[in-house]
Amino acid sequence: QVQVVESGGGSVQPGGSLRLSCVASGTIFSMNAMGWYRQAPGKQRELVARITSGGSTNYADSVKGRFTISSGNAKNTLYLQMNSLKAEDTGAYYCCADTPYGRTYWGQGTQVTVSS
Repeated sequence: QVQVVESGGGSVQPGGSLRLSCVASGTIFSMNAMGWYRQAPGKQRELVARITSGGSTNYADSVKGRFTISSGNAKNTLYLQMNSLKAEDTGAYYCCADTPYGRTYWGQGTQVTVSS
């Protein structure tokens, strides 16, 4: 059973930075893609950034130029460097992992709060 675990959330002032980490364990397979989604209170979950096993990335327009998604050297690890954070970046951030056999696994989420 694949387990996805996020870490690195917290509270930060506007303009600050945070780095989120994610690990997908419990499988011998490398993921086809991994990504970060977020959900603000009262809103739908939305894509933040995604990276494929080939290194292709895509970002939500709202985070382009501020956030950077990357894969770690260890298998099935993922990072999200978030700079110039804004209040509207507040929410629960979820990591997802797309397996080569067609299933997607989600983590429990890590909270990011941007407030002065």
